[in-house]
Amino acid sequence: MSNHVPNEARVIPLRPSGARPQAARPATAPPRHGPPPPAAKEPLWRDLVGDVLRRERLAQERTLKDVADEARISMPYLSEVERGRKEASSEVLAAAAHALGLSLGDLLSRAQGELTRVTARYPGGSRRGASTPSHDGLCMAA
Repeated sequence: MSNHVPNEARVIPLRPSGARPQAARPATAPPRHGPPPPAAKEPLWRDLVGDVLRRERLAQERTLKDVADEARISMPYLSEVERGRKEASSEVLAAAAHALGLSLGDLLSRAQGELTRVTARYPGGSRRGASTPSHDGLCMAA
């Protein structure tokens, strides 16, 4: 049986008893030879679309409830879409866009523009190489 007292926090040490933390490396120490730090992640499409929906709703000074009601989708679901937590169907995106006075094409075009702007910050801009011409268009597959 355990000696653990109910309603009392139990602390589990992260390092073995008596272990000392490593001293900080001096600023002049040579760099470590290991894997490079992870590259910045490209944004997800759902994040970009959600950002566009939220910006447009706020620009129109409309509430989440107002837009959700007009789009005939639940307010919590629209909130999740705006925050990039849900991958909405094209029907839901079209309904939200129409409730904001946009077409689905307008919404996706704005998200594509945001994707182009954001990914221009990545080194090389493309994984295919800097010599590959960029395309200013939108292509979606089902």
